[in-house]
Amino acid sequence: MARFVFIYHAPMTPADATPPTAEQSAAVMGEWMDWAAKVGDDMVDFGTPLAEGVRVSSDGSVAPSTREVAGYTIIEADDLDAALALAKEHPHLNMPGGCEIEVHVAQPVPGM
Repeated sequence: MARFVFIYHAPMTPADATPPTAEQSAAVMGEWMDWAAKVGDDMVDFGTPLAEGVRVSSDGSVAPSTREVAGYTIIEADDLDAALALAKEHPHLNMPGGCEIEVHVAQPVPGM
């Protein structure tokens, strides 16, 4: 089995947006938990929401991230096709605003 990192991209929620109701939040989390249950024991790290990304350059300068990264998950799957099949069924893709998922193969580090 190989490990894959799912990187979730979503547009930032405007500061003046109406926050979701408790029921809406519970419904969304229910969809995510259903997806996690489908992945089962192959879920290595459910992940967490991310915010306020900062890009650090080789010269030490910093700037806001140019990509809206909303979170990540790490899973194990037989191959990239199996990981992509799970990504295609992920509820993140149903969120408003044109959300996307990047799937990356986690490469083993020699000697680790």
